[in-house]
Amino acid sequence: MRAVGALGVGVLWALLAAVVSELETLVQEQMKPESSLLKPKVMIAIVARNAAHSLPHYLGCIERLEYPKERIAIWAATDHNGDNTTAMLREWLKGAQSVYHYVEWRPMEEPKSYTDEWGPKHWPPSRFNHVMKLRQAALKAARERWTDYILFVDSDNLLTNPRVLNLLMAENLTLAAPMLESRSLYSNFWCGITPQGYYKRTPDYQPIREWKRLGCYAVPMVHSTFLIDLRRESSRGLTFYPPHADYSWAFDDIMVFAFSARQAGVQMYVCNREHYGLLPVPLKAQQSVEEESESFIHTITEALIDHDIEPSEHLSSLPSPQDTVGFDKIYLVNLKRRLDRRTRMLKTMSSLGLHVTLMDAVDGKALNTSQLQALGIEMMPGYKDPYSGRVLTRGEIGCFLSHHSIWTQVLERGLKRVLLLEDDVRFEPRFKRRLQAIVDDIDKTQLDWDLIYVGRKRMQVQQPEQSVDGVNNLVEADYSYWTLGYALSQQGARKLLAAKPFTRMLPVDEFLPVMFNKHPNTAFMSHFEPRDLKAFSTEPLLIYPTHYTGEPGYISDTETSTIWDDEAVATDWDRQHPRKTAQQGSIRTVAQNSVSGESPPPAARASRDEL
Repeated sequence: MRAVGALGVGVLWALLAAVVSELETLVQEQMKPESSLLKPKVMIAIVARNAAHSLPHYLGCIERLEYPKERIAIWAATDHNGDNTTAMLREWLKGAQSVYHYVEWRPMEEPKSYTDEWGPKHWPPSRFNHVMKLRQAALKAARERWTDYILFVDSDNLLTNPRVLNLLMAENLTLAAPMLESRSLYSNFWCGITPQGYYKRTPDYQPIREWKRLGCYAVPMVHSTFLIDLRRESSRGLTFYPPHADYSWAFDDIMVFAFSARQAGVQMYVCNREHYGLLPVPLKAQQSVEEESESFIHTITEALIDHDIEPSEHLSSLPSPQDTVGFDKIYLVNLKRRLDRRTRMLKTMSSLGLHVTLMDAVDGKALNTSQLQALGIEMMPGYKDPYSGRVLTRGEIGCFLSHHSIWTQVLERGLKRVLLLEDDVRFEPRFKRRLQAIVDDIDKTQLDWDLIYVGRKRMQVQQPEQSVDGVNNLVEADYSYWTLGYALSQQGARKLLAAKPFTRMLPVDEFLPVMFNKHPNTAFMSHFEPRDLKAFSTEPLLIYPTHYTGEPGYISDTETSTIWDDEAVATDWDRQHPRKTAQQGSIRTVAQNSVSGESPPPAARASRDEL
């Protein structure tokens, strides 16, 4: 009996163990981690008019947003077009609709214009009324489809940061705008507003716009691009049309919406924790679509400085015509190992409609002592960098040899005039048209010239430079640094080569002022005769450096090198001397050049926009 009892107890324990094991298995299965939540649903609202020039890059930025496309709906409307905006949007939607959750398309072929408008950039009441109705229709569609967010993006805003949707959502705000950049202080927010609803200048604006203060800031107005969280109860009170019953401000879409947000208790915010994108400065009412296209080209070139943006893959487009603005050749000087700069500049020049000839630069880091000896290169006796006190670097020698090679080609190929550009430059608005106007004036007046700076650092800042009769926006160049870009005539190339500078070499941007007799160091100038280079400069300048010392992205291949006669001694002095490449804020008022000709236009409605 005891044996049977013992056996029964053993069986019982075995059964209990099996039950416990099953319970443990069951508990373990229940503790498996849950799957992640799907991303919130977003509707992107596109309202476009006469936007054929901006749509390829605008839509390309939309496509590259790092957000699941199956969670994005597209709402697009276009009307009153004098170009092929409708056809382009239709083509894009046909190509892209399969990857997005939902597409709503609202085109209107006729009429081509508003009856009460002066031109395509004029905003009469009828246009404000129509645009407000369109934006309200987009907002209504988002609500009816239970969309979590709606993103309004004007058709000339470039969202270069692909994480912008995730970043704005993470701020956990009902209405937030990513701060967008332009060539001026203009952006897509106001920090102050008058009792009548117009723009008011405040001391808070500039520190935010210039990233001196970082974060998300409560502001009375955001426009152009902003995200609304439709899950918030207060968002139900947001409307574009009709205006609130108590609204008495001007009939303007962004002012109507800002008043609506105030009445609904929704605070607007602008966020500048990161760089999110760019927008063009608005044009004046009397300006044309062609001028708007030219302005947007500048926005593209600015975006390309730090972002590898591409036009939409769903749009077919013909390459834009390219020319050389009256020069025999436009040379682009680029080191082979700087592929990023080469790619950017080739895209930029294509956007500007300029045909360039790529010139492989001489890499100073690859030069050895025997090569320098074979070329007969010797440093100018007594030369020291005026900022750091160092001697010539091999990077500077490579730079000089690169320019010298082009001067040689000018003579060997019988070129009458060329434009030389380095690969680390940014272009001013309307670069091509402004340069063409100067070239035309020079031809008309038959100006005798050898060299014309289009980008430089003006070093003589005590006296104004002499303007040139008959040529708008041109001055006689005084002592200058940098060789960012300059035009060179065949006569000028001959003079530079005749000086035989290898045996007493200076940095090329020091050598040029010596040759037009404007260098402050008379000892350097005494080594060269004659010094009769006829040098001029555009004023205002047409190009500037992409980055200055100490800024993110700054790289110098002339400074970060080795000294000329000892490759074991490394150089990187410019990082300790940022004033060498600082912008020219020190030119006294009395020394500023006074020249005729148009300057960059201000924003359209000064009462609304910060410049």
